[in-house]
Amino acid sequence: METDRDATLHAVSTAVLAVTRHLSVHEVLQVIVRAAAQLLDARYAALGVPDDEGSFAEFVVEGVSDEQWKRIGPLPRQHGLLALMLRDDRVQRLADVRRDPAFEGWPTAHPVLKDFLGVPIKDGTETLGIIFLANRRTPGGFTVADEEVLTLFAAHAAIAMTNARLYERNRELTVIEERARLARELHDAVAQKLFSLRLTAAAALSAPDPRAELERVQALAKEALAELREVIFELRPAELAGDGLAESLRKHVRVLDRAWGAGRGRRPRVRFEGEDVALPPDIEAVVYRVAQEAVYNALRHGDPSEVTVRLTPGVLEVHDDGAGFDVGADSRDGLGLASMRDRAESVGGTLTIESSAAGTVVRLEVPA
Repeated sequence: METDRDATLHAVSTAVLAVTRHLSVHEVLQVIVRAAAQLLDARYAALGVPDDEGSFAEFVVEGVSDEQWKRIGPLPRQHGLLALMLRDDRVQRLADVRRDPAFEGWPTAHPVLKDFLGVPIKDGTETLGIIFLANRRTPGGFTVADEEVLTLFAAHAAIAMTNARLYERNRELTVIEERARLARELHDAVAQKLFSLRLTAAAALSAPDPRAELERVQALAKEALAELREVIFELRPAELAGDGLAESLRKHVRVLDRAWGAGRGRRPRVRFEGEDVALPPDIEAVVYRVAQEAVYNALRHGDPSEVTVRLTPGVLEVHDDGAGFDVGADSRDGLGLASMRDRAESVGGTLTIESSAAGTVVRLEVPA
């Protein structure tokens, strides 16, 4: 008996850990459904999230193919046993759902369900969702013990769903706050430089000898560009918060691979290798920005046939087979090598660059 209880708790713990690894609300819902089905060996599982109108805002299923789901039709609305649980969120455990007074039938393509277990996912008095299981593979249907296990799992699922909701709301607020900060920075720094540039350009038009004024226009334009770059590079990329470093780099590389060189006759291959690594947010941002700059420099200046971005714990490498350049004689500023080195040093990292006629390797090492 003690062994069975330990095995059950271990199974619940494994299911909970699978759920809590994710932060996206939709991913959490999918993993909850999958974990619940595996936990109680159910052939079919679903999770419905109520809306404010007595129906479901979202309905995630397990055990039904995408093609079958399309044939079934729209989300279940205010009818049948599911609607009953929306109004009365008590646990429902049935030997045969088809014999329940609330049963109203299914769409033609719907799988045939028999034994049924429905448990609410609650946060205090609020119902966050309802887990539905059907057709337990083990003969005999769902038991009282199964009901207790799913109720325990639902309590942990509520924490995961609440955490995912808070995470997404916090991410939205972070994006809004970052946009407001960017607007302030643009107004305080870049806008003032552009205003001065406009006045100087107007003065040049009426000056007897405009060369001095035009030199001033050029200097102001350079300063404005540097200010703009500085503001942009101070931003933590919003995609890092949701996708993580590896996925953000993978998406960025995928876009460049599709778009760079389109219409120019030559399209270099840009690819990403590696998996996500756990890094503090400030180091993640530095790695992401250095990778962006290194890839951009390679494509713009090296004329490569292939660029590879490789991410391993503590190390980023960007390799290209382009023309290379003299690292010691490089004088590019703003988005150039000095900027990348400064970023690396700001988080206690080191940047090394090796370049020859065979290509260039930019290597960033950061505290892992």
